[in-house]
Formats: sequence, structure tokens, C-alpha cells
Amino acid sequence: MNKVKVAIIGCGGIATGKHLPSLSKVAEAEIIGFFDIFPASAHQAAAKFGAPGAKVYDDYRELLADPAIDVVHICTPNDTHAEISIAALEAGKHVMCEKPMAKTAADARRMVKAAKRTGKKLTIGYNNRFRADSQYLKRVVENGDLGEIYFAKAHAVRRRGVPTWGVFLDEEKQGGGPLIDIGTHALDLTLWLMNNYEPKVVLGTAYHKLSRKENAANSWGSWDPDKFKVEDSAFAMIVMKNGATIMVEASWALNTLDTKEAKCTLCGTEGGADMQDGLRINGENHSRLYMNQLQFEAKGADFYEGKKESMQDKEIRLWIDAIMHDKEPIVTPEQSCIVSEILEAIYESNRTGKAVYFD
Repeated sequence: MNKVKVAIIGCGGIATGKHLPSLSKVAEAEIIGFFDIFPASAHQAAAKFGAPGAKVYDDYRELLADPAIDVVHICTPNDTHAEISIAALEAGKHVMCEKPMAKTAADARRMVKAAKRTGKKLTIGYNNRFRADSQYLKRVVENGDLGEIYFAKAHAVRRRGVPTWGVFLDEEKQGGGPLIDIGTHALDLTLWLMNNYEPKVVLGTAYHKLSRKENAANSWGSWDPDKFKVEDSAFAMIVMKNGATIMVEASWALNTLDTKEAKCTLCGTEGGADMQDGLRINGENHSRLYMNQLQFEAKGADFYEGKKESMQDKEIRLWIDAIMHDKEPIVTPEQSCIVSEILEAIYESNRTGKAVYFD
């Protein structure tokens, strides 16, 4: 395989801001197909990012039936992820689906089964794994420098960052608010760094407190309280089968100055790490405490910052490489399914007021 032929389903902001620009930088990828429920969006994306002869389809099923297409990127609302992903896999396409994997855990499990049944590759867009600090910390953990990680925090906290466009505030289409939107990134990052995918019990809460406010301060302008159908913040404690504890915090609107998004804190028997002010590693050496702050910018010469690759570009490059060389994607569907199961358990715990136990 010299070239991978890629198609995009859903040509909105995440496609034109992340997937398409990054795909355009991969020499081995050609973007040949586009579909969106708003045809104008598909035509605009095709004009800007499409290879010569790229086609805009009237129906995504027509796109999936095209034998020229090898890979499909799915950038649609959460409630359509499973339906389109499974159809694409069964049509013989490899699939990258944007996060979260699905609206429900049952749908996520169906996607895992479809990937196994068809033998096609499926990955989910958890791009924060590909940041330089995340990649470095993964090596630190794998080297055993932190020892046994028994306590962690997954941070996804905005003070006032409610997305007011599209379907973000629509619980029916999205399945939730900041927890399933940005909390999913922080949880995925934390589980991956810990390499721990066996939850035992989850206790969670979700709040509709600031969402009721009129004319609220917000990065993207005031929201409409009548349309704000999802939580404005959510929190959880997860106990894993090996006894480790993970705290999750996610908000679009919270009265706090302690904001951080898609970051985590790890505490182990030999050391700890956090992403509070860059990446910091802490521990004890020769009866003294230490803290090392990592530097990820070259700064080796004036007027030159060194070569950089964004997390999105690295994510897409390694995904296409996995297809071309028949390797397992870095973000596996099995891992992503566990994230969806935990998110759903947090929402269920909030609804029932009870802890949710895993088998």
C-alpha cells in the first residue's frame, strides 16, 4: 500500500480544525471523500483539503460503498458514532472515530465487537496521549520510576468555557456535558498512563448549578439556560480492582481559579508526577525531597525553537502508519470502551445516588 485513501464523515469544526489539516501533512494519505448533513460544509472542506478528483457524497452510506476508500474518519455527534463506525467497519473500512467512543457503553461494546468481527482497525481520537509531556511521562511510568501508582487525579476543569454552538448542550445527541466531552480526555490519559483498565466501583455526582444563570460570563458568549440540558460539572471517585483510586473532575463552568484541562496527577510508591505547571516529577532521593520540571522546547539557539510536531499531527501520522504497516493503533477500541463504561457509571451513580459496581 503506497497511499491510504481517506474519507471524512462530518465536516464541522473538529474535522476542519484537526483531522483534515493533520491528514494533509501525511504524504501517504489522500483525502478523497467528504460527507456532511450540510452539503455546503462538505463542499467547502473538499475544496480546501480534497485530493484531485475528491468526491462529495449525498449519503454517508454511498460513501461507505465506494471501494476506493480505505479509511473513514468520523467527526459527527456522539449519538451517531456507533451506527456510522459499525457500518464503516462492515463495509471494509478502517475507522478513526472522534472521542468519546460512543454515547453509551453498550454502543461502545458493539463497536469493539464489530472491529473484531471484521478484522479492520478502529481507533478513537484521544489525541492528548500524543502530547510531548504525555509521551515522556508514559516512558517514566513504564520504566518504573514512580513505582506502583495507587492514587491519581484526572483533571478537566474550565472556569467558564461552555461550548454554545452545535449540539454540545443537547443531552439526547451528546449523552452528557463536560464529563463526556473533556472529562473523557483526562480519564483516558490517566488510565493509559497507569495502564490500569479494571475498575471495581464508581461513585459520581453531576451538577446543574451555574447552567441556570442568565447572561453568564463565558468564553463563547452567554449560554441559553433553557437549552443547557447537560451538566455543567461532574466529579467522581473510581476504585480499581487492584485498589488504586482515581478522582475525576470535569467542568465547563465552575467557580474556581484552579483550572486545567486534559491533565492528570499520578502518585506512586517511588515518586509522583503532575501536569500543573508543565510536567513535574517529584520524589525522594538520599533522604531529601526533590522536584524536577521537564523542558520540552529546544531553545538551543536564538531565533530557533527546534522542530515541533503537534499532538494532532502525531496522532494522525501514527494512525496512518499503523494502517500502512498493519500495526495495532496506539489508542485501542478495548481501552476506549472502558473509558465509556466508566463515564456511563458516573452518570448512573449521579442519577441513583448509589455506587456502581463492575463485574
